[in-house]
Amino acid sequence: MNALPTLSPQARQLATTGLIVGVFLAALEASVVATAMPSVIRDLGGETLYALPFAVYLLTSTVSSPLWGRASDVVGRRRLYLAAVLIFLIGSALCGQSHSMGLLIAARVVQGIGAGGLLPLTLTMVGELYSLQERSRVQSLISGVWGVSGLVGPLLGGWLTETLSWRWTFYASLPFGVAALLLALRFLPETGQPRPARIDWAGAALFTLGSGLVVWGLEQRQWLLVGLGAVTLVGAILLERRHPDPLLPMRALRERLPRVAFAGNLLGGAAYFGVIAYLPLYAQGVTGGGATAGGAILTPMLVGWTLTAIVTSRLVKTVPLARIAQVGFAVLVVMFGALTFAVHAPLWVTSALGFAVGTGMGFSMLSLLLAAQETSSREELGAVTSGVLFARQMGGALGTALMALLIGSAAIQSGGFELAEGLRRAYLMALGLVIVALALSLRLRVTRPAQAPAPASND
Repeated sequence: MNALPTLSPQARQLATTGLIVGVFLAALEASVVATAMPSVIRDLGGETLYALPFAVYLLTSTVSSPLWGRASDVVGRRRLYLAAVLIFLIGSALCGQSHSMGLLIAARVVQGIGAGGLLPLTLTMVGELYSLQERSRVQSLISGVWGVSGLVGPLLGGWLTETLSWRWTFYASLPFGVAALLLALRFLPETGQPRPARIDWAGAALFTLGSGLVVWGLEQRQWLLVGLGAVTLVGAILLERRHPDPLLPMRALRERLPRVAFAGNLLGGAAYFGVIAYLPLYAQGVTGGGATAGGAILTPMLVGWTLTAIVTSRLVKTVPLARIAQVGFAVLVVMFGALTFAVHAPLWVTSALGFAVGTGMGFSMLSLLLAAQETSSREELGAVTSGVLFARQMGGALGTALMALLIGSAAIQSGGFELAEGLRRAYLMALGLVIVALALSLRLRVTRPAQAPAPASND
């Protein structure tokens, strides 16, 4: 690695603060909107489009993320970080000003594009601002900020919606974004060394188009669009296999362990993020709670994931990663099964089950990511890491759209018993997804913690 940029300790601390505020923005917006959506639907209408504000944000942030990283190699990190924050703020302001669901969805696309650059560019610049010994401490702080914002977001979204308006769930991010911009402009150095690189624009465009067609087709029950989207995604994968710098780690995916990590995150992300999108609707439409209750019901899931991820980071010293993943998916199978019987239960029952779902995600997602990293070469490490995260977010976007199809727009609008039964169908889908993920994880060979979990065969 090149020499570290020369900064005074105070300047480096302030630059890092600006980066962390940017991460806080992306993490907060990913969770704060869920509690506001029932109020958005009442205000703007568009029950049939309920899932799209979630799905397009996940899609655009997911697909744009590797592009931001690759582009920073070409034009430099600092200027792209500033651009990402600015795009995110423009999207947030447009969301707050939206007067139709169509405008809100378009604004969420803009917001998602900006969010896609915040985390990867932050982690890259931290790696260039700090030595190896200091880096783990800063990155653990970033992880803590992500966890805290995930916990605060649903409650903040509910409070803002009830006391002011759902529009303030978007406006609230503006002062933080301005602070991040000012700190970055004043203290953040240009850490990258621009160099020629081939950016796979065609692959990114095909992934975006294909995923968008699938999600939109599922939302509108237009099966021709779903088919066209699937064909486009196949074309994107074929193109990726031939590109010298693909967005996804195509070479690594020939091995079983990275494939299982990719598939497990895709399936787990679809189940988890799909459920998160509709739990606030359950709190308000089935149990009769307000927006604050809709936010509070998400908190146990996020607490469970955050706490268990911390526990997992300690368990890896003594417990095989494959075993941790298997336990996590087993917990998810039991808990999603229990949720199918709890669609008419009080809020505290669903909250308790949600906490257990979060623990299952904390065990399974982190352990699969670490296992894939352990078996990857240094040259493939970045691609494998971003590929696993890409799969999780893409699964979330597709899972949200599929659950909207299963619940039905009529149930979302009417609430009550019909909504509860629609949620039961969504939980059954989530149960099926995590059963498949558990079956895949059981094919991994359990090895000693000092070793990387090797594939069970060389197929």
